Amino acid sequence: MSTPAWVEHAIWWQIYPLGFVGAFPADRRPEAGEHRLRRIVEWFDHAIALGASGIALGPIFASRTHGYDTTDHYRVDPRLGDDADFDFVVAEARGRGLRVLLDGVFNHVGPDFPRNNETWFRDYTFEGHGDLTTLNHDNPEVAEYVAEVMAYWLGRGADGWRLDAAYAVPPRFWASVLPRVRDRHPDAWFVGELIHGDYAAMVDEGGFDSVTQYELWKAIWSSLNDGNFYELDWALQRHNAFVQRFAPLTFIGNHDVTRIASRLENSAHVAQALVLQMTVGGVPSVYAGDELGFRGVKEERFGGDDAVRPEFGSPPLPLDEHGAQVWALHQYLIGLRRRHPWLVGASTTTLRLDNRHYVYQTHRGDDALIVALNIDESPLETTVPRAQVIAGSGVPPEDVVDTLVVEPHGWRILRLS
Repeated sequence: MSTPAWVEHAIWWQIYPLGFVGAFPADRRPEAGEHRLRRIVEWFDHAIALGASGIALGPIFASRTHGYDTTDHYRVDPRLGDDADFDFVVAEARGRGLRVLLDGVFNHVGPDFPRNNETWFRDYTFEGHGDLTTLNHDNPEVAEYVAEVMAYWLGRGADGWRLDAAYAVPPRFWASVLPRVRDRHPDAWFVGELIHGDYAAMVDEGGFDSVTQYELWKAIWSSLNDGNFYELDWALQRHNAFVQRFAPLTFIGNHDVTRIASRLENSAHVAQALVLQMTVGGVPSVYAGDELGFRGVKEERFGGDDAVRPEFGSPPLPLDEHGAQVWALHQYLIGLRRRHPWLVGASTTTLRLDNRHYVYQTHRGDDALIVALNIDESPLETTVPRAQVIAGSGVPPEDVVDTLVVEPHGWRILRLS
């Protein structure tokens, strides 16, 4: 198994289509004739201006409510549109050089999924959700069905799959399914949704190309909030081990979590979170709205996801000064990432570590950058290998230095000279 070459340059802009186009929640159930799925195409130029190379879609298949209660994996959700709308989206993405990642929910199905053969199902619900019935992954017919669904939509123009709740599915199921799909679509990419556990073992046993890096996501915001970079350093040590074997999907926001601007206690640290994501190994994903400074808190209740899955109108959205600054920062750091594609496989080495200061070298082969973060109320002064400052908070690029000063709650990126 080898990861497709195009993934080395992948940067995803992730959207949750049902919320993005106002199809769920909605006072009136939209009809297929409204062709709402096509509305996301209006935002493709925005994604390109951001620096993304692909669109990661949330669920688009027929379901009763939020998309994760699938009714028919072969049918576009009528609230979004129909097959022609999917083809239009793929063609428009292709015309702009954008890849398309689909969201596959193959651990469980919704209450309206056909129940013609009870051997396809287990006698329990998924994580206590009464409307979600777990599939029987020991049934060869289920494996064949999932493989055929995945191959069908790849044949229709998708480039890969995010596999929802992959952590809940036996790895042997994925090990059976994914090779069948790869035989027909060798250039496809598969990322499993994992939260806890042994990521590397799951990749080895299940055969994924990548997994969602929740460990790093948590360490980034938690270390910034708590003033505890030791937590981040520990997570990056583990991340280094992962990067040696696969490129994890990195993120500081997605459709299932509180937005980073609301999660962080100090708004200045949004920049530091993004600097971290864009300078460590992995395949970055930016959740739509985060690049505009959106806020939103996920709550554990019915409708608790709605605040982080809002409807988007037509672009461009009006931005206040803060939103404009967040947008510019995303453009710059993603641009830096694209100019240094080797970062997808980069490892980090700690140069300075204490609770509120973190300086590390990110490197792959002969390529290297130095990143300095300061979340203290006082300036950070530190000695670094001789390097040129190429980016930072509130300062233009500087000459080559070997002593670095970073203002309170500031950051710097340097290129080794």
